[in-house]
Order: sequence, then structure tokens, then C-alpha cells
Amino acid sequence: MKIETLPSYNEVVTSLRKKKRIKHLLFGNGFSMAYDPKIFSYNALSTFIDDSQNELLIKLFSIINTKNFELIMQQLDNFAEIAKAFSNDVQLVNKIEEASTTLKNSLIEAVKALHPEHVFIVPEEKSQCCHSYLNDFLSNEGKVFSTNYDLLPYWVLMRNDSKIAIDGFGRELENHEGIIKGEDAIFSELRWGKHKEKQNVFYLHGALPIFDTGIDIVKEEYDSQHYLLQKIHERIESKEYPIFVTAGSANEKLNHIMHNRYLSFCYDELCKIEGSLVTFGFNFGEYDSHVIDAINKAAHMGKRAGGKLHSVYIGVFTDENLEYIEKIKSKFMCKVNLYNARTAKIWQ
Repeated sequence: MKIETLPSYNEVVTSLRKKKRIKHLLFGNGFSMAYDPKIFSYNALSTFIDDSQNELLIKLFSIINTKNFELIMQQLDNFAEIAKAFSNDVQLVNKIEEASTTLKNSLIEAVKALHPEHVFIVPEEKSQCCHSYLNDFLSNEGKVFSTNYDLLPYWVLMRNDSKIAIDGFGRELENHEGIIKGEDAIFSELRWGKHKEKQNVFYLHGALPIFDTGIDIVKEEYDSQHYLLQKIHERIESKEYPIFVTAGSANEKLNHIMHNRYLSFCYDELCKIEGSLVTFGFNFGEYDSHVIDAINKAAHMGKRAGGKLHSVYIGVFTDENLEYIEKIKSKFMCKVNLYNARTAKIWQ
């Protein structure tokens, strides 16, 4: 089978519409790479770090001989566990853990530095096209799940003033007594939770503008005075970091997810979807088995509730992608269909 023989994206959508089946979207790094592969790829990030002349990180890339951040972090975690088990050298363990922390922080800095400066750099026609693509899911009771860290979905939905995209964040009145006394209303920053029951946009691995303050989950926002990236940068400078799942293995990712109430809520919502799931730019690699587990829970748990996840439509870009997905199809507990992802017009 060749990729050219697969159904097109429009054929998939038409088929689901005829079946009157709710469709949800899961997208990964391929979504952002479709916008600009020079920015949103592991190679772009590693090139940035090479250019930063951080000796520790360059040495890590050289020793492990890969540009996959997740793999390096997994290796570092493994090294740390081995060192703890077989060595009393506390300095060695601390050095390894320091390297892991440095890598994580540098990944955040790299994404931030490589990102388009602000919303108006994304061309209007591309923004509108992407909004139309996302809106086709959201306007038909579907949910959108992202494993990306970047700001593209946020910018697209904000710039097009989407009324139906709900990420669960909202403001809360902070001076109820003051209002009674005639004072002007004072509202909180954007806190997660107020609208979570209606939430239909989920960042499974976190995102650059989402922070855990220890008490609240908050979202930085764009305003006329400050670009969003500038505000994120100010938080990072203050040693506050975005909610960002960067652990190597699927188990490490899931552990991180389960220890954060925002991430665990998003993951649980993926476990509950019914109808069909369409994927774009998500390759279901060996570090993504936790996502397959969530899909299988949706297929299994839904049967008890009367509704279930019937099928997943996986977009593939190359014959190599096609061959790989064919090999792992048996891992899914629902029907797996493939389509030609090149035919999905996300940005143009």
C-alpha cells in the first residue's frame, strides 16, 4: 500500500458526517511543522542550542548522538537511577540531575526564542485557514487535543475571536465586598477551572502560556501593551516555568501528567471521548504509548456507558509513516483507519 492510495482528509470528514458521528482532533508536532518546519522541529531546537554554545548540552547531544530531546532526558533519568543504585557519589547524581534540568529549561528557551514574535506575524490567510480547520471540530461538539507546547493554536483561536473554543480558563471577581460598597470590580488573572465543564480545547502536555503557581493554574495572555512571549519570558526570568511535559519515556510523561491537576484533567477527557478521533502530525512513537492507552480507555470504557470511541483516523505523511502505523495497529482497541495527511489543508 502506498500513501497515494489512502483516502483524503475530505473523504474522511465526509464519511464521518454521513455516519453522523462526532469527530475529535488530536494533533502533534506535525501540525506546527506544517506551518513552518524551520521553527517547529527537533532539529531546529537542537540547532538553536548548538548555537547557544552551552557546553553541557552540546556534550549531551554528542555523547548520546541524537537530536531527540525526549530520548536524551530518558537517558539522563536512567543514568541517575543507575548512579543512585550503584554509586555513593552524590556529586555524580547531582550533576546528572542538573544536566536534565538544564536541558528542560533550554528546551523552553529554545521554543520561546524560535517562535514567531507575535500574532500578526502569522499571515491572515493562514490564520483563517487554520481556524476553519479547528472550528470544523469544535462547532460540531468535537474536542481538540494538542501535545504541542507552542502558541500557534492559542494565537489562531484568539486572532479569529473564536466564540466556541473553551480552554477552561476565566477570570474571577476578587472584591465581592468592594462591589457592594460601590468600588470598581477587580478580576483575577486567567485561572483554570471556572469553565472546565465546558472545556473543548486541551493541551495534553502543557503549553508555553500555562503556568502552575502552586495554588492556581493560570494562563498568560496577549494584550496591547505586551506581547505574549514577552510576558512568558518575564515569568521564566523569575524562575517560573510553564507546565511542560518533557520527560523521556511514556511512563515518565504519564507520571508528570498524573501529578498535575490540569494535565490529568485533560488526559482524563481524552479517555472519555466518543465517536471518532482524527489525528494529524502525531506519530504514536514509542514515547507516546500513554496516548494509545487513553484512546483504548475511551474505546473500552465507552462500551459500558452506552457510547464509545468507535474508530481513529490516523494521518500519515510518508510511506515510512504508513508502514510504521500498519505495524502498531494491533495496539489499538478500536478500528484504525489511515488517511493521506498531505491532503489536509491546515494552513493553506
